[in-house]
Amino acid sequence: MSETTSSRVLARNTNQALGIGQYAIDFLREGKPSQAVLDRTTLFHTDAVLCGVSALALGTNAPVLLRKEALGYRDKNGVPVFGGDKLVAPEKAIVANCAAVREWDSNGTNFGYRPELNHTAGEFGHNDFYPVAIAAAQLAKEDGLMALRAMVCIDEIRGRLAEVFSLKTYKIDHVVHGAIASAAVYGAILGATADEIEGAIGMFVAHAIPWRAIRAGKQLSDSKGASAAISTEFAVLCMQRSMRGFMGPRDILRNPENMFRQFQPTQGDSPFDLHLSMSGDDFAVMGMHFKLGLYEHQSAGALQGVIDLVQGHPELAEKPDCIKSIVITAYEPAFGIIGDPAKRDPKTRQSADHSMLYIVSTLLRKAIECVASNGRAGLGASSDDAWKNLMLEPQDYGSEAIFNPNTRALMAKIQFEHGGAEFDRRYPEGIPTQVKITTDTGTHDSGLVMFPGGHARNTTANLNDILATKFSMMGKLGVKKSKGLIATLGQLGSLNRKQLAAVYDFELLDRGTFE
Repeated sequence: MSETTSSRVLARNTNQALGIGQYAIDFLREGKPSQAVLDRTTLFHTDAVLCGVSALALGTNAPVLLRKEALGYRDKNGVPVFGGDKLVAPEKAIVANCAAVREWDSNGTNFGYRPELNHTAGEFGHNDFYPVAIAAAQLAKEDGLMALRAMVCIDEIRGRLAEVFSLKTYKIDHVVHGAIASAAVYGAILGATADEIEGAIGMFVAHAIPWRAIRAGKQLSDSKGASAAISTEFAVLCMQRSMRGFMGPRDILRNPENMFRQFQPTQGDSPFDLHLSMSGDDFAVMGMHFKLGLYEHQSAGALQGVIDLVQGHPELAEKPDCIKSIVITAYEPAFGIIGDPAKRDPKTRQSADHSMLYIVSTLLRKAIECVASNGRAGLGASSDDAWKNLMLEPQDYGSEAIFNPNTRALMAKIQFEHGGAEFDRRYPEGIPTQVKITTDTGTHDSGLVMFPGGHARNTTANLNDILATKFSMMGKLGVKKSKGLIATLGQLGSLNRKQLAAVYDFELLDRGTFE
């Protein structure tokens, strides 16, 4: 292990599981992320919570089921689930809250890209794990700033792992990186030693590697949305057991029969060096991306392309019958994941939100309806306005929307193509996508879209303004006093211990079962 004041390097020929444990302990004690890092993490946490409460209020299956399950594990020394003050076993609160956060697939995303170190594995990941930081800080009777720093630490560990090891390449689910980070940070807040954290990471890697089978198939199930939650529940249990004395496998990342070395064989080392930040601006969270509504993030470039085309050529929305064909060109893995032929006819929300054809057609249908009701002015004067006015929301993935005949008619006009090496080489730096809409008078071309709204490298969108619209939309769906909740979440780093203990104590709305 090598160290500077701003970073720590866990070399591949060292015990990296132990190093991750020591890093988490040291970071929470003496790490100094900049205010920009703390602010961005606060935004991601706010986004995550509002996604979660709206999923609960609308009665989505897995979050409601897991919340009810958690409430059956009452523990006077535990922590609360979203929407109340009843205390439950920590791992049960964590599985319930993480599942709610992830259900819409609308919270933050990373693509594992750090070219200055040639760490470009491009693994996916999401801000699903913040309930771990909240629960651990509540158990330890810490304040909001400690919880916020713990979130930075979780994102740093999982984000840097995503840069150096592509789990998806080997059909392993991306939540592995987040579960490792969750075990480390949960233990560090609660006083675990580096050895105990190492044991917990060893247990998880040895016992609970999830395959991407949960994300394959013609119609996806609850397992897709709850993957992070289920893996993290086990990671936290591993940490609890290790702190009680259970001895998990040691030096797991150099173990010759662990998952990482099975897929990337070495002569004894782990397959990668791991660079973790201690201070300043250079944290993984700064390279993570926001979703400006509900959609699979691989479609963001196409959505930006459609927005640009409709704004530049409003006749596309005014006279939709003039549209003859739509060609979307993108990169792998977008083409393979949301262009899967099985996704051409989605019948469930989980499949619809992973269908490029459905997502793009729904946005275009909303643009057509917007112009029909409000004229061209309904789209707004800018790309930011269009993102806000056409924002994809939960009702756009209900059964009525999924089978909307106008959406289906637009889907029939779309051809989704793989752009080949020229597009592939530009990922994961950006989301290289091109949209061409051909009408009876000609073809309109978006050009290459690399950094759509919400992307960490986008410099044109007013991110805070668009997110304010999303937060308001999700908050109103989820809780009675949404403005107050949004304000509280925005001040997370300033909350005292008592306020943090009650941060998830709000009244959920009941809007029936989502259909």
